[in-house]
Amino acid sequence: MIKNKCHIKKDDKVKVVAGKDKGKIGKVLSLKRKNSRIIIENINMMKKHARASAKHRQGGIIESESPIHWSNVMLMCSKCVTPVRIKMKRLEDGKKIRICSKCSEIIDS
Repeated sequence: MIKNKCHIKKDDKVKVVAGKDKGKIGKVLSLKRKNSRIIIENINMMKKHARASAKHRQGGIIESESPIHWSNVMLMCSKCVTPVRIKMKRLEDGKKIRICSKCSEIIDS
């Protein structure tokens, strides 16, 4: 089975670079590695019509985030304040960290 590589993690700040929400910035809420998609806070909002039931006390239009392909977003560097590509570096203790390719700032806390 092929493992989809993604250098974006939960709670990262990302900028949408393609699609209807191009230019918007948001926080990653969850990752769906199986189909290469991520859910970003207040990005790609979809409306769903729901009938009143025990699960949804009130009927009406429910608005929620829907997944977006992770190739359409770029990670934001906190120092540069721009969307950047990242480099991976292995420390002496064997731990891998993400580094901004523009300013060489460590992205992982």
